[in-house]
Amino acid sequence: MKDQTFPRMHVGYYVSDITKTVDFYKRFFEAEPVKVKSDYAKFILTAPSLNISFIESEQAIQPSFIHFGIEVDNPEHLRQKLGNALRQNLTIDEEKEVKCCYAKQDKFWVEDPDGYKWEVYHFKENVEINDPKYSKEGSCCAPIKEAEQEPVCCQ
Repeated sequence: MKDQTFPRMHVGYYVSDITKTVDFYKRFFEAEPVKVKSDYAKFILTAPSLNISFIESEQAIQPSFIHFGIEVDNPEHLRQKLGNALRQNLTIDEEKEVKCCYAKQDKFWVEDPDGYKWEVYHFKENVEINDPKYSKEGSCCAPIKEAEQEPVCCQ
């Protein structure tokens, strides 16, 4: 593994179905997992440098408390990631010129089988206000579905 980039971030979280999770992330990351067990899977990515693991435990799932993101360095890279998501038949929510987390961004969202949200975004510039749908306290960063009671926030 000489092509690994360090430091590398590690994230691990709980999922309800390891098979569905592996299928989703193979398509989203365009990568194969480095380890798969009956209740565990791990992907090692180089771009972004990430070690992400999934542990099957339906009781521990709480997707409304977190979201994940991948920042890309230019609009073309965002278009490539969006094109991949569309080719992989992932459901997306695309936003352009959105102001959230006090930044203007173009982005799209995907949601994994357990409801964990991922944003892929290109930062454009800092701003002083958020768009109205992101202006309520605690709603920064993740789009609020009409049916959701509590907004998701990054802090």
